Amino acid sequence: MSKTTPCKMPDILNTTDGKQRRVGVEIELSGLGYGQLVSLVAELLGGTPTLESRYVSKLETPLGCFVIELDSDPVKDLDLTDERVPEALRELGGQAMEVIDAAAERIVPLEIVSPPMRFSELQQIEVLVKELRDAGALGSREAIYFAFGLQLNPELPDLKPTTLVRYFQAFAVLYDWLKARHQLDISRKFTPYIEPWSSRYTDLLITEGYAPDQHQMMVDYLESNPTRNRALDLLPLFAHLDKPLLDQYVKDPRIKSRPTLHYRLPDCDIDNPEWNFSNVWNDWVVVEQIANNADDLAELRALFRESRKISLRNLTQSWQETSASWLHSKDYV
Repeated sequence: MSKTTPCKMPDILNTTDGKQRRVGVEIELSGLGYGQLVSLVAELLGGTPTLESRYVSKLETPLGCFVIELDSDPVKDLDLTDERVPEALRELGGQAMEVIDAAAERIVPLEIVSPPMRFSELQQIEVLVKELRDAGALGSREAIYFAFGLQLNPELPDLKPTTLVRYFQAFAVLYDWLKARHQLDISRKFTPYIEPWSSRYTDLLITEGYAPDQHQMMVDYLESNPTRNRALDLLPLFAHLDKPLLDQYVKDPRIKSRPTLHYRLPDCDIDNPEWNFSNVWNDWVVVEQIANNADDLAELRALFRESRKISLRNLTQSWQETSASWLHSKDYV
């Protein structure tokens, strides 16, 4: 049986209005049938599931409403009465649907989407992941065609540009370290979802004295990163801050307005007994801590700028190695 590890809490646990910060969690996996997964999550978290449509169930729990679905709109929306469906499939009727469903569950990820949860409630996700692994859930390394991820949508302490820029800077300088720890499966390295921010934007972001207002902050990012497919996706946040400005650069119905970051870098390695949800969360907390420690953030930014220069040291030691060593020296890890 696998073990659980405590989920650490950042120093800044509340928003400026005094409420505990919340985070949404998205877990992609396979290895379990859809009905089996729904029943298991309902048993573990409490509540009665309601089937909303094909492969979409809602589960009201003491933590809020979870959604469990197959992460494929074409399969979820398939209707054999639709004349656009090939006649051979329509003639097979329910038998065809059974074959399609069986194939889909093997190659398309099942997804658990949590409600916004208080940071202090995350230990229940740690336990959920353990129980799913023990029940036979598989992660990205076992995927045939798709790479499975574990995504976080952490609420921010406040939405002031100065706060947001600190978080962006902390993530930018820790990206290589995070990638080395959480990009475990080769298949995801060929997908667009884990791309870093453009070098042009990162260099601007890390510039000494960078202090834009909200409008300039958004423009600086969007001019170089007009896409959802980034390891830290800022578009849901920007939709919340200024949707008309975002629409000038990106129009995508999949963008959901949220006062959160969208961290989509980590693999879901759920079938690895050495991997836990807390591995991902606790490393995110390092980003939190750096973002809220002005002196350490300034020191790490200076080291990062130095690492971009041509020198013998930079030719023999990667930034990932340098940042990892720095984090250890400061007792962040």
